Amino acid sequence: MVRAAVLPAVGAPLEIAEIDLPAPGPGQVRVRVAAAGVCHSDLSLCDGTLRQPVPAVLGHEGAGTVVAVGEGVRHVAPGDQVVLNWAPSCGACHFCGLAEPWLCARAAAAATVPYATLRADGRALHAGLGTAVFAEETVVGADAVLPLPEGVPLAEAALLGCAVLTGYGAVHHNARVRAGESVVVVGAGGVGLATLRAARLAGAGTIVAVDVSPDKEELARAAGATEFLLASDDTARRVRALTGGHGADVAVECVGRAGSIRTAWSSTRRGGRTTVVGIGGKDQQVSFSALELFHFGRTLSGCVYGNSDPARDLPVIAGHVREGRFDLAGLVTDRIGLDGIPGAFEEMVAGRGGRALVVFPD
Repeated sequence: MVRAAVLPAVGAPLEIAEIDLPAPGPGQVRVRVAAAGVCHSDLSLCDGTLRQPVPAVLGHEGAGTVVAVGEGVRHVAPGDQVVLNWAPSCGACHFCGLAEPWLCARAAAAATVPYATLRADGRALHAGLGTAVFAEETVVGADAVLPLPEGVPLAEAALLGCAVLTGYGAVHHNARVRAGESVVVVGAGGVGLATLRAARLAGAGTIVAVDVSPDKEELARAAGATEFLLASDDTARRVRALTGGHGADVAVECVGRAGSIRTAWSSTRRGGRTTVVGIGGKDQQVSFSALELFHFGRTLSGCVYGNSDPARDLPVIAGHVREGRFDLAGLVTDRIGLDGIPGAFEEMVAGRGGRALVVFPD
């Protein structure tokens, strides 16, 4: 028997329930979850912004210890500490063939197949984003399990599964921030804080954090921001004032709203680069005039999972963690149990805090 946070239907509140997991089949791994980050994408699954078959166990940012492996699994064994990868690449589709595993056409396949059952009535359950780490244990495909490099605390390692890979990749792979460049990060939640740390790691000069909450200033500065601005109608003008009157070289948008995307774009210099990490709804329409597109010569790009290859990037980031250049614990503002997830969602919607971490007893 395993306790889990179950989404019974889109728009319904989460329910803490007992579920039954099968033994891992061929090519599968069972993991005892040590910790799971509460990400805005989980909230987007709850409200239907992102599609997810239900009922489902949510949670996609997690780390834990292997309990059992199925036939054919060789890269991990019982007792190994691992990070969960919610978007494993198949290695064979068109996008994988282009060396763009973050766009893999089959990455979401595991979320569409029932993986467990509710103990109360035997209903089939789906794994949220294929991982289902809002539970004491989970069963995933072997390709969704990455060995945790030595020297990284297991609980905080959960953040490597989404927030850190996304923020690090947005800076290093998508925007390709160069030493000395100015960077503005719009939104200082879990991903935004990871993005600020990545910008500092890249050697950025002026690093401006923008958020709607004044309480985020201390967190943002600890993560690497040299300046902090409360979001307002004149945010772009104030960013230009902090960057020599030209605007930032790079903007990273971590909110997913039309207004904040537009602000990020307008905050960059002529020829600047804007990376959109935030996931918005279909109703969030962003408009640009044809003249400004020509005149400013800016680049606007979407960014999925930080354009990261977890197998490649995880060891690199772990090295920065071990050497003290990337503080994972500083991203965590709340440590909660399964019962605390709805409250963490409320804090997220209210714009408070960084990353809430569900920590399971040993």
